Amino acid sequence: MEIKPDHYFPSIDSTKNRIVSSHLPYMSLPKAVKDSSASKLIYVCRNPKDAFVSLWHFTNKLRPPQVGSLSLEEAVEMFCKGVSVAGPFWDHVLQYWQESLKNPDKVLVLKYEDLRDEPNSHVKRIAEFMGCPFSKEEEASGIVNEIINFCSFEKLSNFEVNKHGKDRSGLEYKNFFRCAMAEDWKNYLTPDMADRIDLLTIKKFQGFGLKLLRIQRFISFLHFEDEL
Repeated sequence: MEIKPDHYFPSIDSTKNRIVSSHLPYMSLPKAVKDSSASKLIYVCRNPKDAFVSLWHFTNKLRPPQVGSLSLEEAVEMFCKGVSVAGPFWDHVLQYWQESLKNPDKVLVLKYEDLRDEPNSHVKRIAEFMGCPFSKEEEASGIVNEIINFCSFEKLSNFEVNKHGKDRSGLEYKNFFRCAMAEDWKNYLTPDMADRIDLLTIKKFQGFGLKLLRIQRFISFLHFEDEL
């Protein structure tokens, strides 16, 4: 069976600027994307505990009924061992983070929590990064707020296509929308689970200048000597 790129991306040969979303690790991106001076990469990461809970919910929606759901305990074990859809979480984030430090004009790393807390400044930052900053007149007209409202969870999740539509594989778009909350992990993870993920995060990101944990909680290190 021959699979052509344009089966999924009809405009792949277009000469116009295009926006493509992907979960690929940086190292797996096409060479043309990484080498092109014209391409821009915006990478959004978040607290790993929330990233895990979101992934757990999403992957369980994709599992066949006869297989059953993956338990939270099983999922935590897999996540901490680096078994994830797009590869180990921490490696995935660090690849883009390190590239953003080397090439800040090409790679922009944003945090989900910051986008939620300060959407106005981050929409402006994205526009500047893309080389199309807002003029004073545009800002005065309220266009930034219009973009924020249009891209809100409430707005997007209520589009008819996102409520009832499906992608080419048959996956319903509504599966991509859940709660759009920060710190939802507190509703699912036990203290030991949270500590284990936090310990790995501190260990993996040490020395790289990247902080995804807003508050460094007290962690029972003695419980997780094997993680250190």
